[in-house]
Amino acid sequence: MFQLYGPQRLQMLEKYLRKSLPESLKVYGTVFHMNQRNSFNLKAFVDKWPDFNTVVISPPKQEMIDDFDHYTNTYQIYSKDPKHCQKILETSDIINWKQHLQIQSTQSSLNEAIQNLATTKLIKITHQQRILFMFPQTVKNLLPSLLEANNIPLKFGTPETLNEKMFKLSTLDVTHAALVNKFWDFGGNERSQKFIECCIQNMFTICLLGPEGTPVSWSVMDQTGELRMANTLPEYRNQGLISNIIYATAQTLDKLGFPLYNHTDRSNKIIQKVSCNFHFMTLPCGWSQWNSVPL
Repeated sequence: MFQLYGPQRLQMLEKYLRKSLPESLKVYGTVFHMNQRNSFNLKAFVDKWPDFNTVVISPPKQEMIDDFDHYTNTYQIYSKDPKHCQKILETSDIINWKQHLQIQSTQSSLNEAIQNLATTKLIKITHQQRILFMFPQTVKNLLPSLLEANNIPLKFGTPETLNEKMFKLSTLDVTHAALVNKFWDFGGNERSQKFIECCIQNMFTICLLGPEGTPVSWSVMDQTGELRMANTLPEYRNQGLISNIIYATAQTLDKLGFPLYNHTDRSNKIIQKVSCNFHFMTLPCGWSQWNSVPL
């Protein structure tokens, strides 16, 4: 595989990936933000150009210095041909299989190919699959055929009434990373806090400040442009705060043309209910993450 250099080629890649939505969403969202700013200095690799089969997004190798930091050592993959993808991953040195790492994709069809690598690469693979949602306006902009095929009206819900005397919309700063890390299902350790700090410093964040002037509800965008880490302090739950977070996020980012999407665990009924109330579309391809650990 070889790296795509230059803004013109990356913009072409974004255009090509758009034609393969929703299966290409995780990589499309990443490349979209690479073309905006690329704060994480991500690299795009393809097997050939312009008629590529497989795309791998990778962090710069000079930043993947901790072999146990799977938050930094995270790759995004899209492939038109899963069997071809397996062959590419077997023979290419783009992914360092000697590290603890993550692979993210919105293609559950890649599971067999990635699982097959466990034997040849002497690694242990753990697969997580979650529900993938897309905001209504993003569906209209990127996937209008899905609206038509499912006979779904385009509308966006309204948040629950907010006590504006008690809560104030704001943004997170890096000093709030420990709080976000504490309540993040994928976090709770030093490496995850470092990753959250990078996201807060470089990507969109939003929060509600409580009576004491500290965050009580929040959402953080990761390096792929996905809205993640949303949570509310236990003592402030069941007040509709997260619905206000989602509404304010959509109002802000939709104006910028950002693709808005998120995932949630099948057991997280709260986020599923909020997503339903806002008329998010559940995408058929789902959201997948593979954690790889060398044996």
